[in-house]
Amino acid sequence: MPKTNEIKLDITGMTCDSCAVHVEKALANVPGVEEVVLPSWDAGFASVVADTGVAPATLEDAVKEAGYRATVKPTSQASEAVPIIAKGQDETHIHLMVIGGGSAGFAAAIKGTELGYKVALVNAGEIGGTCVNVGCVPSKALIRAMDQYQKTGESLFRGVHTTKGVLNWGQVVADKDDLVAGLRQAKYRDVLAGYPNINYIKGRATLTGGNGVEINGQSYAPDKIIIATGASPWAPPIAGLAGSDYLTSTTAMELNDLPRSMLVVGANAVGLEQAQIFVRAGVHVTVVELLSRIAPFEDEAISTALQGYLEEEGLRVLPDFQTSKVEKWDGHFYLTGTQNGAEMHLDAEQLLVAAGRRPNTSGMGLGAAGVKLGKRGEILVDEMMQSSNPNIYAAGDVTGRDMFVYVAVYAGGMATTNALSGAAEVYNTSYIARVTFTDPQVASAGLTEAQAVEQGYAVKTSVLPMDYVPRALAARDTRGLVKLVADSVTDKLLGGHILAPEGGEMVQLISMALKLGLTVQDLREMIFPYLTNGEAIKLATLAFEKDVAKLSCCAG
Repeated sequence: MPKTNEIKLDITGMTCDSCAVHVEKALANVPGVEEVVLPSWDAGFASVVADTGVAPATLEDAVKEAGYRATVKPTSQASEAVPIIAKGQDETHIHLMVIGGGSAGFAAAIKGTELGYKVALVNAGEIGGTCVNVGCVPSKALIRAMDQYQKTGESLFRGVHTTKGVLNWGQVVADKDDLVAGLRQAKYRDVLAGYPNINYIKGRATLTGGNGVEINGQSYAPDKIIIATGASPWAPPIAGLAGSDYLTSTTAMELNDLPRSMLVVGANAVGLEQAQIFVRAGVHVTVVELLSRIAPFEDEAISTALQGYLEEEGLRVLPDFQTSKVEKWDGHFYLTGTQNGAEMHLDAEQLLVAAGRRPNTSGMGLGAAGVKLGKRGEILVDEMMQSSNPNIYAAGDVTGRDMFVYVAVYAGGMATTNALSGAAEVYNTSYIARVTFTDPQVASAGLTEAQAVEQGYAVKTSVLPMDYVPRALAARDTRGLVKLVADSVTDKLLGGHILAPEGGEMVQLISMALKLGLTVQDLREMIFPYLTNGEAIKLATLAFEKDVAKLSCCAG
């Protein structure tokens, strides 16, 4: 076999999938090039296997002629092609099997190949998992569409979605589906194709004890296993609910026709986001919540203010509501419950149950493998993501922790590192931001005031209405507030809570401050650009000690 080089190229100038196709073709057309791997346009690199006679400058020139720039870095030279197996017994042996093809699973599998191990990725459902298929991507697309519709009377993805002023909901949903399909292809299928070291197995995995796994009738014995099977919508045990054909957060986004009315059970992030989508589409929506307030896990000041804004849009909110029975007849749902001891009867054309999610762990043979589960079916793991079986780890929503896609990615990579390298990286999300994409958005990181008091801190707080933020005044949208929670003894920031139209774009500074252990004074001494929403955080630090109404622009 002739000698070959594996050459790495850092590529700049690619901005879309078509760019990646052009670069890949340009490299493949160079005489002597045997293989080109370009994961995606935003990966920013390509790997080329070529005869030793191919000069690196030739590859640079080929990319340049295609309209892009490349810096070539030869990495290895060998008498044979570089083998897939970097460590291990033989070519059929699997070092790491990842069960679940969502964000956590992909992160885990990719990390395994980067560490030099042979990886199998097993997936039973649609590739991409919850976020891209039925979670954050479709919901945020619909939120944006209805935001545009409310402001302009048009809902635009690629075209006009109104006919004589009436919203064409079916077209909105169709364009949402197109967006999801495109992202699923670009961010999962195409990315997977760029990792030939990952053996993708379509099928349902069953653990058979020890390290044994059975898939499609075939047995495997990988060294390590990571379970990343995610979670699914859950419904509480309400009389009459099972079998009533209620909507979940998934099926609600698949409706081709808008109902005239809707009941939503659950007023946390998912329930509130979808309730506002349908209110803005013209549906009469009532939200019921078992706990005493909506967004019950956020700071109380945020929950109270958000409820006011949602009610101004026409959303009916009933907290402290205990649902006792659901009935359905003549195309209507009838819900019976109590609020503050008084019985209430509600009805609507559709019922959406958004009462949380439960991990996907049933029917996997976890008991046979000695993997212990929690009360909600979650896989119990330690701070290094290891289960009660030392060879089995878990990551993402299946652990019941921090059900955010970006945390799933973090946990998936960390689980692989710990499982394969013997590292002892510790799971830490104490500083991670969380965002609810209502309008205005809820964005928080760290402790609420109540949580800080419960943990024994001597607490000080500041609350800054967005009315005092010049950028909000200029934009003619002063909805919301910023609340900071700090230790009054050490001045250390403990938490930050934002309610604002672009709160999700503001909160990362709070998250970074928490990770770095900054004080209120540290934030106060930072210089913020004028006429940005981020300046609200600076003003909130000043509000601990000063009356911000008496400050001039940019004043400290």
